[in-house]
Amino acid sequence: MFISNAYAEAVAPVQGAGLMDFLPLIALAAVFYFMVLRPQAKRAKEHKAMTEAVQRGDEVVTSGGMVGRVSKVYEQYVGVELAENIDVTLQKTAIQSVLPKGTIKSIK
Repeated sequence: MFISNAYAEAVAPVQGAGLMDFLPLIALAAVFYFMVLRPQAKRAKEHKAMTEAVQRGDEVVTSGGMVGRVSKVYEQYVGVELAENIDVTLQKTAIQSVLPKGTIKSIK
């Protein structure tokens, strides 16, 4: 009695909807690609090339922060000598960077 009925109004068709509505989304995707995905893929490619080029005698830093000299190289693993008679076996992906020769002597 006291409450009136609510009726839905007719919606006018949207005109001009098209590419202009999606342009900000496309621009955001392009910025995301160039600012995040592309540099990350480039770093991953460089890291893979570096780990494949590791050879016996290289001085490396592991992802855990340990510094050592590569003593053995396997297909997916490397043996790293951290100190005299202390060898550890690591995955190649655990190598963060290869140091210039003589770095270990200059640190000690």
